[in-house]
Amino acid sequence: MSYPAPKRTPGDILRRDYLDRYQITQRALADHIGCDTKVINSIVNGRSAVTAEMALKLAATLQTDPDLWLDVQKEVDLHKAAQQIGKLPKPIARSQLALPL
Repeated sequence: MSYPAPKRTPGDILRRDYLDRYQITQRALADHIGCDTKVINSIVNGRSAVTAEMALKLAATLQTDPDLWLDVQKEVDLHKAAQQIGKLPKPIARSQLALPL
């Protein structure tokens, strides 16, 4: 199975669709949701992943769904993992999956 690079990252969406569009600073967002500015900056610049907790906070603040943030993050994570792993193992034969009695 192939995991292509996502078209956008959570940081891209946060920066372009919310911070830039509504002229919100990273500091203002961080203060509003109760985290350090470095956390927001790391997400925006792709150095940190969006956690479930952060997805909930972003969704509440920006009136989105937490699944938006987690789904995009999952695409990024799967793409990175597939690149690191390289070749995936072959499927195991069904006969090997039978449990002994």
